[in-house]
Amino acid sequence: METLVVMLMEKDPETGVFSNEVGSYSIQEHGNLVEGIYLIHKEEQDLVYLKLTTDRDVADWEYDAILDYYDMDALKDMVLTIEESEGYNPVWEVSFRFMDSQDGMENLLTTILQKHRYILDEVFEAIKDKKAEYEEQE
Repeated sequence: METLVVMLMEKDPETGVFSNEVGSYSIQEHGNLVEGIYLIHKEEQDLVYLKLTTDRDVADWEYDAILDYYDMDALKDMVLTIEESEGYNPVWEVSFRFMDSQDGMENLLTTILQKHRYILDEVFEAIKDKKAEYEEQE
C-alpha cells in the first residue's frame, strides 16, 4: 500500500473557508479510509477533525447495516468526540486535540486508522449475511 500524505489545514468555523496549512502527515496504512481532515481553533485549543469512511462503495442495504453495527464507543479512548456524518458512503467524524509534534500526530492518526479498520472488518463480517433482513426494511 502506498504512503498517503495528508495536509492539515485550518478551517474558519464560521465561514468554512480554509486559511492556512498547519502541517502534513504521512500515513503508511489505511489512508483510503480518510475522507478529510481539518483543524479548528476553539476556546484556546486547536481541535483536529478527521472524517473516516469505508474503503469501498457500499450498497444501500450495507449503508444502514454498517451504521447499525459500527461500535463508535471503541474509538472513544483515543478521540474526544465521534459522530456519524453525511456522505455517499458511511462517514464518522472524530475530533482530537492537535499535537505540535510531527511524530505524535502521525502516530495518533495511524492508531485511529488501525482501530477504524479493525472495527470495519468486524462490521463487514457481522453484516455479510444480513442483506435480506435490511432489504426488507427498505
